[in-house]
Amino acid sequence: MRNPPPSASPPREGLDESGLGGTDSLAELYDRYAPQVERWARRLAGPRFDAEDLLHDVFLVVLRRRHEFRGEARITTWLFRITAQVVRCRRRNDALRRWLWGMHAQALTESRSGGPTPVEEIERREEGLLLYAALDRLPEKYRTVLILFALEGSTGEQIASLLGIDTNTVWVRLHRARARLADLLTEGRLSP
Repeated sequence: MRNPPPSASPPREGLDESGLGGTDSLAELYDRYAPQVERWARRLAGPRFDAEDLLHDVFLVVLRRRHEFRGEARITTWLFRITAQVVRCRRRNDALRRWLWGMHAQALTESRSGGPTPVEEIERREEGLLLYAALDRLPEKYRTVLILFALEGSTGEQIASLLGIDTNTVWVRLHRARARLADLLTEGRLSP
């Protein structure tokens, strides 16, 4: 006995002759097969994956590819194949993500711990603004010596050479600059 050609077979439940028909049949398909697809997804993927998320991914594929279903196989076979493919892709992507994270986790941790936190960065900027506001209130001869010594890291002899003054004068100015700066910074913190 011969099987009738596929086009002569009667439409299956919730389907029209062209495959998965309109929106109503897709909603019926979801209502009827979602629990089964979710169970397949949960078992194929394992506990690390969200079965409901996989279920929705499966039905997005069904929505995009509904015109490809010709009714030559059972609808459950088609849905299972889509579910298996979605789970396979998700597991592969997860394995790749875990592998990449493992390769770069130490470098990421080191780079994060090496730099200041955002709060520390803001505090550093505020301290810098406060410091330069106080430095701007110093007489120029003290300001220059202090900046060259403390911020530039120049020696007393280098400062004396740059400014054309005696090394002893550099040390006296540096001492006075530090004292005045300390007073200015104390005033700045105490005043609103």
